[in-house]
Amino acid sequence: MADDAAGVRVELTIPAQPAYVSVARLAILGIASRMPFTYDEVEDIRLAVGEACTHAIARVQAADGAHPNVRIVCTVEPRRLQIEVIDDAPATEAPEAAPEASPFDEAQLGGVLIRILMDEVEQRTDPETGAHVLRMVKHLLR
Repeated sequence: MADDAAGVRVELTIPAQPAYVSVARLAILGIASRMPFTYDEVEDIRLAVGEACTHAIARVQAADGAHPNVRIVCTVEPRRLQIEVIDDAPATEAPEAAPEASPFDEAQLGGVLIRILMDEVEQRTDPETGAHVLRMVKHLLR
């Protein structure tokens, strides 16, 4: 855990295996519960992180497991919680060639859930590392 100008930062690295999604969900439950979110908001965050991790793991596995970890980076700020789910699987050149490997597809149930449950969602490729980053933000409304 690091404390920087943007807030408190908590990082978790899990193996890219479905059995470890529950570890990510449990970790985010602990982090979000320490903020003044409602019970329902905490559950929404937990579900969104689980879906994001599931998609990242599918992406890593589609890349033949060459990049065996998924990182979850949480930044706790006074008025919001930012969560990044990061995988290092290479980008697919033709999305139609491996649609199941997409880390965030709004046409699939997981992508729809993430968009509905979180206030901000964006995906990008880190220009320095080439890693895929799915950034989600939940704002405190109180």
